[in-house]
Amino acid sequence: MIGLIDLSVATGHHVVSLTDLAVATGVDPAKYHVGIGQDEMSLLAPDEDIVTMAATAAAPIIERHGTAKIRTVLFATESGIDQSKAAGVYVHQLLGLPSGCRVVEMKQACYSATAGLQAALGMVARNPEEQVLLIASDNARYDVDSAAEATQGAGAVAMLIGADPTLLAIEPASGVHTADVDDFWRPNDRSTAVVDGRLSVTAYVDSLLGAWDDYQARGGVAAEEIDRFCLHQPFTRMAAKAFAQLSNHTGVSRDDTVISSTFTYNRRIGNSYTASLYFALASVLDNEADVAGRRIGFFSYGSGSVGELFTAVVQPGYRSALRPGSVAAQLDARVPVDVPEYRKIHAAAELASDVDVKTPHVTAAPFRFAGIVGRARRYERNS
Repeated sequence: MIGLIDLSVATGHHVVSLTDLAVATGVDPAKYHVGIGQDEMSLLAPDEDIVTMAATAAAPIIERHGTAKIRTVLFATESGIDQSKAAGVYVHQLLGLPSGCRVVEMKQACYSATAGLQAALGMVARNPEEQVLLIASDNARYDVDSAAEATQGAGAVAMLIGADPTLLAIEPASGVHTADVDDFWRPNDRSTAVVDGRLSVTAYVDSLLGAWDDYQARGGVAAEEIDRFCLHQPFTRMAAKAFAQLSNHTGVSRDDTVISSTFTYNRRIGNSYTASLYFALASVLDNEADVAGRRIGFFSYGSGSVGELFTAVVQPGYRSALRPGSVAAQLDARVPVDVPEYRKIHAAAELASDVDVKTPHVTAAPFRFAGIVGRARRYERNS
C-alpha cells in the first residue's frame, strides 16, 4: 500500500470576519454564511506568502519523521512567486532538506496538488524506500468589491507520501476529465484572478460528473461503497450543490453526513486553491470520532479545466498520527483585522522586484518573508 503517512497544515496570520465585510459593503450577512457557506477568510501578513505557509505546514512533519527518506519535494500552487524558480526550493532550504532531493513546482489551477499526489504514488511504487513531501500552498486573491471577494483565503497543507501509510491508503482507480473552459484564470500581468462565476459552477459540475463516469469505466467502486466525500471547496456551498448533482447522476441518494464534516476548516479559512481539498480531508480526520476503515472519495478540480476523482481508505490506528486540536488552535490564534485594515493589506500585497524592501515583522509563524534584495526574495526563520 502507498498513501499518506502524515499531514499538517498552516494558514495566515490575520482573519477577516465575513459579517464585518457584509456590514461594510451593505450586504446581508446571510449571503455569506448561508448563501456561499463561509464565515471567515484567512489573510496573509506582509511578511507571509505561499513559501512561509508551506514551510510552516511541513515543519511538524520533518520534526516527526526526519529527512533521510525524502527524495522529492512537490510544491503545488497557483499563486507562484516566480516564473522560473520553484517555490519549493526556498522551502527546501528553510527546512534543511538534503541536497540529494529533487524539487518541482506544479501548476494547473486548484488541481495540481492531486497531480502531485499521483506523481508521488508512482515515485514511491518505483522505490518504496523513498518518500515524497507534497505541499499545496496558495493565497486566493480577488478584486475588492467583486462577487468573489468574500471567497478569498490562504492556507497550506503538507503531506508525506510513502509506503505502509499511517493515515490513508490510496486506491488505484481514478477518473479524470479535461476541457478547455475560460471559467477562471490569472494572466501574467494580473495579481488577482479573472472569474466567470456562473460558468465556473457549470464547469465544476461537468468535470465532477465526467470524472465520475471515467472513474466507473476504469474499475472504480460503486457510489454506495464510498462513506465520505471530500470535494474541492472554492466555497463550501459550491461543493454541497455539486455533490447533490453527483447523487442525482449516480442515482444513489446520500444524506449530508457524507460531506458535512469536510466543511469545518474551509468555512473559516476561505478558498485555499490547491490546499482546499486536503483541508477538507484534515477536517474529516480531526473532527469525526472514528473513520478507520472508511473509504473517502475525493474530487479535485482546477479551473480551465482539469478534474480527477479517486478514493482512499482510512487506516487502522490513524488517530495516533493526528495532532489533536492543532488546526483549531491555529485558526483561533489568527489576529482579526477590520475591513479598512484588510483593504490596506490587500492593496499592498504585491511588491515590485526592482526595489529592495524589508517587510515589517508581523507574523508569529516559524518562518517569514524578509523582503527583496537585488530582485531576489529573502526568507528567514522567525525570531
